[in-house]
Amino acid sequence: MAPLADGVLMERASTGLADTCATLLRDLGLPIAGARVVLLVGTGNNGGDVLYAGARLASRGMHVVAILTEGRCHERGLAALIDAGGILASSPKEQIERADLVIDGILGIGGRGALRDLGAQCARSVHDCGALVVSADIPSGVDADTGAVADSNCVIDADVTVTFGCLKPGLLLSPGRDFAGATVLVDIGLGDHLPHARVHVLDEADLALAVPEPRPEDYKYSRGVVGIAAGSPAYRGAAFMATGSARHGNVGMIHVLDRADGLAQALVDEFWDIVVSTQAPATVSRVTAWVVGPGLGVDLDGQRVLADVLAAEVPVVADADALRMLREPGPSAALAARRHPTVLTPHVGEFAALGFACGSGADEDRLARAREAAADLGAVVVLKGAGTVVASPSGLAYVDGFGTADLGTAGSGDVLAGLTGALLAGAGARGQVDNDAAALIAASAVGLHGLAGRIAAEGGRPVTAPGIIAALPDAIAAVRRGGMP
Repeated sequence: MAPLADGVLMERASTGLADTCATLLRDLGLPIAGARVVLLVGTGNNGGDVLYAGARLASRGMHVVAILTEGRCHERGLAALIDAGGILASSPKEQIERADLVIDGILGIGGRGALRDLGAQCARSVHDCGALVVSADIPSGVDADTGAVADSNCVIDADVTVTFGCLKPGLLLSPGRDFAGATVLVDIGLGDHLPHARVHVLDEADLALAVPEPRPEDYKYSRGVVGIAAGSPAYRGAAFMATGSARHGNVGMIHVLDRADGLAQALVDEFWDIVVSTQAPATVSRVTAWVVGPGLGVDLDGQRVLADVLAAEVPVVADADALRMLREPGPSAALAARRHPTVLTPHVGEFAALGFACGSGADEDRLARAREAAADLGAVVVLKGAGTVVASPSGLAYVDGFGTADLGTAGSGDVLAGLTGALLAGAGARGQVDNDAAALIAASAVGLHGLAGRIAAEGGRPVTAPGIIAALPDAIAAVRRGGMP
């Protein structure tokens, strides 16, 4: 592999950054010539990228001023800026208040902790200005690896982040994603120079692979059968949410466990195409994946059902009440004995019930915590939240880019559990599924769930769990046909 010549990466990054900034200004209807641009420049290569980008913008007739947040900077980048007509400036607050565009290059991907001194002052001024704010590679004050933000009052809140070579986890993980704005990826030719990725982000083509269209020879059993063990007299709706979403999960049939409490009959009255039985989950031969937990109840009967489902020789999705019972002796032993993938779908509270916790602020590392839990439990962990993380025991991980805050509504997690189980059932019917394959399927379910939430929210509509279910067919059609909303 031939090494890259000195300065090549910076030239490519600065060119991509400058071109993106000019395009954004034009799209906003602002004139290129005479636009007022403020560069926030730190000491590292990120500052160099911004200085060279500023030189390119100055050569196109923009009025470019640089503020050195540490008093020193990339010398050749500064020389290029001065040669192109850019200037150094003091009084950052005044310059930022007058700017049409602010380009943030205070810290790069190696930056850790809160901004200090002049950098912190600039961040506060940027927060109050009306300019377009573009960060280079990562918003300053956001940890590129974890998305942690040490001080939310001293971080650049970008409208757009132009990142180089590959996406950084901090752009996708909460809370960093909240400060990144729209993300633009610029290819700078790293390609073969990048290490093998262990963190992935799915796109619509990946989601389409999880919901293949039926083959001519397919029939209901070849498409997979998902078993649902959910709901109780106190939480009937959870069973309806999980079953309703599973019906739209590209699967051949739904098999619901009848606990002799009247709920199974109510489900049949609503969904005529499902089947129910009192047969023990581990003995149902046609089921190719089970979903257990939504509204199940945390009593002794719930523990028995959970242990019975975990004894099934197929993939299992455990959600909600199942997660709260996994530390009990029976379910815990059943989980440890499993030979097939188990997908756990906790939110932060359920994650704590499993014996794990996420920090906050500078200590927050959702990716690391999800990986830790997956390895410890021997299961795929779907740590739900802003930037849902899916981790396999092998360390393979996915960060979701489709979900929005609209998904934060009662029953949304039950919908995700049912959908995940259906996709696993379909994959199980097509062949053996290991933990890494289950992680990819779970990440695809998270993406489709998020896309359905976006569709349900179109036009400013409020989102409910039934609305997400109703939008699932449109979400699947969109990824199959390439018609993303």
